[in-house]
This record gives sequence, structure tokens and C-alpha cells, in this order.
Amino acid sequence: MRSTSADVQFYPLAEGVRLPFSEAVRVGNLLFLSGQMGIDATLKIVPGGIAAETRKTLQNIQAVLERHGSSLKQVIKCTVMIADMAEWPAMNDVYLEFFTAPLPARSAFGANGLALGGRLEIECIAVVSDGAGA
Repeated sequence: MRSTSADVQFYPLAEGVRLPFSEAVRVGNLLFLSGQMGIDATLKIVPGGIAAETRKTLQNIQAVLERHGSSLKQVIKCTVMIADMAEWPAMNDVYLEFFTAPLPARSAFGANGLALGGRLEIECIAVVSDGAGA
């Protein structure tokens, strides 16, 4: 972890992963996650279409949140980028397996040319309890 001030902490990607961004950045009690995709440990998109990719994306988000002292229940905002808006209903079905009421605020947009040929990327902002994730 790298800190630029008492209130900002940068959490790097896993050791050996060489990409130009942090896994998450904590500012005060807010945790900003970089976009997550439906990738496995080898950085390959999981097979099985939008449902499988959404499920793996949300599992990856859950793991990052928990690593840094938060949880899906503490997510306050998500941004969804989806390559094919026709797959929106199937993505929503899986999304609702992970998020229950009260649901986080959410924005979404169709995106062409997502990294790694993915169909979906989701970024989140979550609350971190005092003392967690440091």
C-alpha cells in the first residue's frame, strides 16, 4: 500500500500483475475500486457468456472489497459498462444475486471495445468501517 496523505491510501494490484492502475484507492472511509471484469487468475475472460462473466465480475468485486475491509452490503455506487445492451436483462438477473435492497446507486452505459474482449466491466464505491482496510 502507498499513501500520499493521511486520508488517501493506494492499494496495488496483486504482486506480479503489471497494469497501470491501483486495485482500489481509499479516501477517508470511502473505497474506490478500479473496474473489475469477469477474469480468472490467469487474466482470461471466463467462458459462458454474460451471466458467467457478470457472476465472476461480482465475485472479483466481492474479493477486493473484503481484502480492504468492506463488503457488498457497503457498496453505495456502481457503474456498469456493458458491450451489448441486449444482454442487460441477463446481467441484471445475476447482479441481483449479489446486491439486495437497499440497492446501491447505479449508472450504466453501452461500451464498445472493453479490455480483454470482455462483455462487462463494473466499478464500485463502498464505505469502509473505521480502522478497516488500513
